[in-house]
Amino acid sequence: MRELLENTAQRAISYLEALDARGVAPAPQAVGRLATLDEPLAEDASSPERVIKLLDEVCSPATMAMAGPRFFGFVIGGSLPAPLAANWLAGAWDQNTGLNNTTPATAKLEQVALNWLLDLFGLPSGCGGAFVTGATMANFSALAAARHALLERAGWNVEADGLFGAPPITVVVGEEAHPTLFKSLGLLGLGRNRVIRVPVDAEGRMQAGGLPAITGPTILCVQAGNVNTGAFDPLTEICERAHAADAWVHVDGAFGLWATTAPSTLHLTNGIADADSWATDFHKWLNVPYDSGLALVRDPEALRAAMAITADYLPTASQFRNPSDFTPELSRRARGVEVWAALRSLGRKGVTELIERNCRQARRFAEGLQAAGFRVLNDVVLNQVLVTFGDAETTNRVASEIQTEGTCWCGGTVWQGHTAMRISVSSWATTDADVERSLEAIIRIARQSLK
Repeated sequence: MRELLENTAQRAISYLEALDARGVAPAPQAVGRLATLDEPLAEDASSPERVIKLLDEVCSPATMAMAGPRFFGFVIGGSLPAPLAANWLAGAWDQNTGLNNTTPATAKLEQVALNWLLDLFGLPSGCGGAFVTGATMANFSALAAARHALLERAGWNVEADGLFGAPPITVVVGEEAHPTLFKSLGLLGLGRNRVIRVPVDAEGRMQAGGLPAITGPTILCVQAGNVNTGAFDPLTEICERAHAADAWVHVDGAFGLWATTAPSTLHLTNGIADADSWATDFHKWLNVPYDSGLALVRDPEALRAAMAITADYLPTASQFRNPSDFTPELSRRARGVEVWAALRSLGRKGVTELIERNCRQARRFAEGLQAAGFRVLNDVVLNQVLVTFGDAETTNRVASEIQTEGTCWCGGTVWQGHTAMRISVSSWATTDADVERSLEAIIRIARQSLK
C-alpha cells in the first residue's frame, strides 16, 4: 500500500508540474490512445501498480489542463494545494459523512466551514447549509426547502403527500436564468416550462419593473453572476417586492456569491442577504477539487424538513449537526474537508485577494482585446469577458484555432443574439504573466485568421 500511494502521489505531482509547459487542450494523438482502453474485462486480476501506470500513461496526456493557469473555458478554478492534499487525506479516511455520531471529525469540519462561510458572505449566522455536489444540487436543495416552506404555509405537507392536489406554486425567473435552475425545477416537480420569465436588460439583469403581480405561493429565482456577463439582478428591489407578498427569493450565486468577499465587487451584491436561500459552487471560485457546492437556507428547519430521513439502524440522535439532515444524499463523501482546508489556508484576506485578482485580470483581458480592435460585448464587472471577432462563423473559427494552438483555452457562447468567445478567469494559478501570454496568443491568432 505505501509504495503504491507514494508512486501515485509522485505521478500526480509530475502531472501538475508539467501543466505549464503543455498545451491546455490534449493533443489529438493522446485522445486517440484512449481507444486502447476499449477491451473486454480481464478474467484475471491486475496489480494496483499496473492499473495506476495505465491510468497515468494513457489518460493523463488526454486530459484538459483545467488544473493549470490558462484554462478560461468555463468558470473553473484549478485546485489549491491545501484542498487538493486534504482531498487525498480525506479519501484515505473514507468517511461516509452523514451522521455526527459515526463521523465526528468530518461532521465537525463541515460545521466549522459552514460558520466561516456565512460570516464571509455576510449572511445570517443561523442559516442551514447543505454541502452538495455543485450548483445544480445546491439549487435543487434550496428550492426543495422553498417548496416545503411555501406549501406548509398553505397547510400542505409536500414530503408526505406529494404534489398531487397541492396548491400550485408560481415560479418567476429571469430570461437568462441558468439551465441548471430549470433542471432543478424539473426534478422537484415544479416544471421547467411552468415558469414566468421576466425580461432582462442589455447586461442580462432581470428588470424588476417586469415582475408580475405576486399572489399565492411564489418562488422568485434571481441571479448573482450571469454566466455570460457576470451581471447581478437588482436584488434589493426584487426582495422588497417579493417579501411584501410573502414570496420566497432564491439566489443562484454559483460563482457570483463570492463577490461578497471583495471590496471592489461588494456593491454588486447589495440586497443579497435579504433573500431566503442561496446556492454556490466551491469548485468554481474557491478552487477546491470536484465536486463541491453549497445550498444555504435562512430557515434551517425548512431545509431539514425537505431533506432529513431516519431509519431504525441509523444512529441519528445527536446534540450536534447531522450533515445528512440537510442534503439529498445519505451516503456522501467528506467534501466539507476540502472546503475547510481551502478557507483555513487562504484566510479571509486570501479569499479576497483571489477574487480581486481574477476580476482585475478579466478587466485586463477586456482592455487588451479592445485595444487590439476587437469588440467586447459586456460590461466586465466580475470575471467574465465576452469578445467577438466578427460574424458567428468567424468568431467560432477563431475560438477553435485558439483552442487548437494550446496557449490557452476559451469557450464559445451565444448571448443575446451574438456569437462570442467567453473568457472566464477563476483560477488561483493564473498569474498576470499568464494573462499577458494568453492575450498575445489570442490577438495573434485572431489577426492571422482575419487576414
